[in-house]
Amino acid sequence: MTRQRPEPSLKARALRLLARREHSRSELERKLAPHVAQGEALGPLLDDLVNRGWLSDVRFAEQSIRAKARRFGPLKLAQQLRAKGVDEETIARGFRAAAADGHSSMESVWRSRFGAPPVDSREKARQARFLQGRGFPLDDVLGFLRTVEKSR
Repeated sequence: MTRQRPEPSLKARALRLLARREHSRSELERKLAPHVAQGEALGPLLDDLVNRGWLSDVRFAEQSIRAKARRFGPLKLAQQLRAKGVDEETIARGFRAAAADGHSSMESVWRSRFGAPPVDSREKARQARFLQGRGFPLDDVLGFLRTVEKSR
C-alpha cells in the first residue's frame, strides 16, 4: 500500500518558494492563490512573512537588478519589476540599494555585441536600436555613441 502525503500547508509552500529565490509579494501571492483552501487567508500569511523579513519587495528588486544589470539597462529592468508587481518607489529603492545606474553596464553590453565604433550613420542607428532594445534611454545611448566615435 502506498501512503499519500498530506498537502503541504500554505506557509510551507511559501517558504519552499522563498528558499529557492526571492519573490515579490504579488508574485508570491499569485503563485499561492490556487492553493488557498476554504477558510484560509493569504493576506495575513504574507504580512507575517514580511514582518519576519522573509519576504521583501526591496530585496527582490535589488537582487533582480544586480542579477540582470550586466545585460539590460535601467528602463528594461524597471519594466520587468513592474511586471512582477513591484511599485515605483520600491524600484527606485532597489536601484539605490544595488547601486546600479545603468551607465557602467551600457559599455559592457555594447562591447559584448559590437566592440567597434560605428563607421557610418546606418551602423550607428543599428547600434542605437540595439542599446535601446536592451533598456537604455535614447539620450544616454546617443551620448555614449558620440563618446565612442570621438575615441576612434
